[in-house]
Amino acid sequence: MRVLVTGGTGYIGSHTAVELIKRGNEVIIADNLSNSQENVIDKIKEITGVKPKFYLTELTNREETEKLFKENKFDAVIHFAGLKAVGESCLKPLMYYNNNLTSSIILAETMAKYGCKKLIFSSSATVYGEPERVPIKEDFPLSTTNPYGTTKLMIERIYTDLVKADPEWNVTLLRYFNPIGAHDSGLIGEKPNGIPNNLMPYIVKVAAGELYQLSVFGNDYPTHDGTGVRDYIHVTDLALGHVAALEKVAESGVHVYNLGTGTGYSVLDIVKAFEKVNGVKVPYVITNRRPGDIPECVADPTKAYEELGWKTVYGLEEMCRSSWHFLEKMREN
Repeated sequence: MRVLVTGGTGYIGSHTAVELIKRGNEVIIADNLSNSQENVIDKIKEITGVKPKFYLTELTNREETEKLFKENKFDAVIHFAGLKAVGESCLKPLMYYNNNLTSSIILAETMAKYGCKKLIFSSSATVYGEPERVPIKEDFPLSTTNPYGTTKLMIERIYTDLVKADPEWNVTLLRYFNPIGAHDSGLIGEKPNGIPNNLMPYIVKVAAGELYQLSVFGNDYPTHDGTGVRDYIHVTDLALGHVAALEKVAESGVHVYNLGTGTGYSVLDIVKAFEKVNGVKVPYVITNRRPGDIPECVADPTKAYEELGWKTVYGLEEMCRSSWHFLEKMREN
């Protein structure tokens, strides 16, 4: 199967590209490199033996997006590309709405024009807003607490309406919980440009002495230690969820799955586990709550297991160990 992976040099996209290639798929990657590096393509080749074709593409540019489809006949698209930081979205909402919605609409219009109607969309557990209870099932009410989450929910609705208008479409919405960790090889992992917005790469930089300390946003949430609780999932498990969706979802329509472990850990749980398995210290300070955050977010992944045959394999210690291993490999090079 020839698959276009938008945002494919990014954290989740690169791991998914690896798993797709390992299963014999032809992968073409499009990315604007706003939060990733082009040398990831070489890392993918080092892991798989195959160098995917790469396009430096801005999906908000219709001509650049159309070039992908003029030069390649795709069987499916996995759409990762988009801005993704909760805190930044609260500060720059217009940037998030413009980028995430425009790119997703232009991509779908171009897919339709060239007869490619199988789409897997990288959504988020943020579409559940502040849930009344956990674990969260796919049929829970949808709402959002920040512009990033709102863009994900709006794109879900756009693609759902697209299927209603044209039942030939096959759209899978994958709602991620919190991906962390790195590939077992240590060659690819989460390496954002600039100061990290996500917890694990920030912890890694603090542990390495590249940043002074970790800011923990709030310790007065109604959780076991007062810090926010999330469902952390190893990025390779998450990547395999996309492979399962691509292989198992054959019928047209809209299909929705949570991708998580079903287990919640607090920010301080992650810090302590990271320190334990890697033998390092992570200095931290408690600061004010961050706008748009919620106390607890944990998946019920039952549907993905029952319908896709997918379940997570990696545990918390492996997630923490692989994140540090990724840094060590980068230092070697």
